Amino acid sequence: MIQILQSSVLFSGYTPEQLKQLLPCLDSWEKTYDKGEYLMRMGDRAEMIGMVLSGSAHVIEEDFWGNRNIITEIGIGEVFAESYACANSAPLQVDVVTQEKTTVLYIYIHKLLTPCGKACDYHISLIRRLVGMLAQKNLFLNEKLRHVTRRTTRERILSYLSAIAARKGSAEFDIPFNRQQLADYLAVDRSAMSSELGKLRDEGTLTFHKNHFSLLQ
Repeated sequence: MIQILQSSVLFSGYTPEQLKQLLPCLDSWEKTYDKGEYLMRMGDRAEMIGMVLSGSAHVIEEDFWGNRNIITEIGIGEVFAESYACANSAPLQVDVVTQEKTTVLYIYIHKLLTPCGKACDYHISLIRRLVGMLAQKNLFLNEKLRHVTRRTTRERILSYLSAIAARKGSAEFDIPFNRQQLADYLAVDRSAMSSELGKLRDEGTLTFHKNHFSLLQ
């Protein structure tokens, strides 16, 4: 677990000894879930944040009729519910659902935001990192907004794939979604999206196999 924490944005730079001292101050605890279990549900009040130690989860928005929109994926070392927890335990407007067997580290937000006398130096730096994570999460949500406000399914696909290529620094990459999940993320019909992907491949714009994509000049 220590190595995973050290690789995360929230805890990077801390030594194993510092983490062993800091974690008890945060009243942290772990729980393991099976695939398809809810880590948090819409309407819950988040008094804690969660960090994925193994597995993965999706943040999902679902309307009254069951139409599902994937907001983002949460991978190993990434945090969820931090915005709601910081907003005075505001009720969640989303669900957080595991995509495989997943272990989560929970941290009570009031413990994280309140510096303790025993570990004040790096506890305060932890608060700064949390603020940075909130800002980064806002940037990712703005990026998704750019994708889903494109007028056509084709434009949404190309906008998303172009952004992933820029982030990876390569025209060849894997995406974290299967076809249905990608359609949910882009808020498009799966059949229409698959049809557009086929057209883009036939036109020589890209190639793909399952979740592996190559963008072509």
